[in-house]
Formats: sequence, structure tokens, C-alpha cells
Amino acid sequence: MNGLPRTDGVTVRRVVIDHVKIGVSDLARSRAFYVAALAPLGFGELYADESGISFGPPGVDDFIVSTLVPTAAGLHVAFAAERRDQVDAFHAAALAAGGVDNGAPGPRTQYSAGYYGAFVLDPDGHNVEAVCHGG
Repeated sequence: MNGLPRTDGVTVRRVVIDHVKIGVSDLARSRAFYVAALAPLGFGELYADESGISFGPPGVDDFIVSTLVPTAAGLHVAFAAERRDQVDAFHAAALAAGGVDNGAPGPRTQYSAGYYGAFVLDPDGHNVEAVCHGG
């Protein structure tokens, strides 16, 4: 089961991954991209050193980029959004920060009912998504 159903019919998603670290080739370029792209989702830069940067909501480093990790082709990371307007804002901010459109914001009912997502390729070609389930 992907979530915990409540008596009111709403499913609360269970977090199954604590954090994700991906490899990047240019830390400064990735910093600029992710600072802009993740801001609409409530993520900010939490920690940085010469080899990596962590991002997340205040006090929770959920996502890390690092030059110490090899960049891998075909990597896909999906960030949860609470509302569709956050997905739209993520997509616009990511494109403005140099990302490449890989799927404009919109319903993706082939994945599930209520799925609303947008996809952007980051500076290293990673497929980065923001998704809202239902909101």
C-alpha cells in the first residue's frame, strides 16, 4: 500500500525515503538551478560546502546535490507539492533558471487519478518533477 487510508477517505502518504543524493558536474550551476526551482515547493538551501549542498524545508535536508557522486543518466526525482499552483510555479522557476522543459504542468491520469505534475531537465540532464496528488 502506498499510503495510510483515513476514515474520511483521504489517503495520507507514508514517507519511505529519508533523503536523496544526486551527482552534479557543476555545483554553482546546480545551486542556482535548485535554489530557484525548489523555492515554490518550500525548499531552501540548508547546508553547503565545497562538494555539496542540501535542500529541504526548514531543518530537514531531504535532497542533496554533490560533486563527489557520479552523475547518472536517466535519474528521475519527483518532489511533492501540496497544490497545483506550486507545480506550475516550480516549472516556471526551473525554466527561468536554465532547466529544459520535459513536460509542461498538467494532469497525468495515466499515472493515477488526481496526478498533476511537471517535468524539467536540470543542468546535468536529470529529470526533475514536481507532483501534486489531488490538490
